[in-house]
Amino acid sequence: MITVFIDGASAGNPGNVGIGYLIYRDGKLLKKNGIYLGVQTNNFAEYMAFIFALTEALGMGEKEAEVFSDSKLLCEQINGNFKVKNNNIYPLFVLAKNIVSKFSKFSITHIDREKNTDADKLASDAVGFLS
Repeated sequence: MITVFIDGASAGNPGNVGIGYLIYRDGKLLKKNGIYLGVQTNNFAEYMAFIFALTEALGMGEKEAEVFSDSKLLCEQINGNFKVKNNNIYPLFVLAKNIVSKFSKFSITHIDREKNTDADKLASDAVGFLS
């Protein structure tokens, strides 16, 4: 089972966005990445962090993942508790659910921003918040 921390950052909404993710197994960092994704919304960035991280995990041969995000909207939508009302986000939701279906065991949990500082820094650095 891997543990994944994800975050999306936006300088404005819409604005320049970046994503960050870290993948761990047994407390050991396996992968980390921060990627700039152009001008989009903060929710787009959150979904893309999720999609990039899980795609990377599948590429590593992983089949079980627990994901942690400080985006309540993303977590609640993936868990089926909130409807996806934004037409621009809906295709990302469908893609994300398709990726989730490739895992034999999966969970996503909402965490406080203070517990997600490493992913936040990667996403913010990708946007250029921190120089």
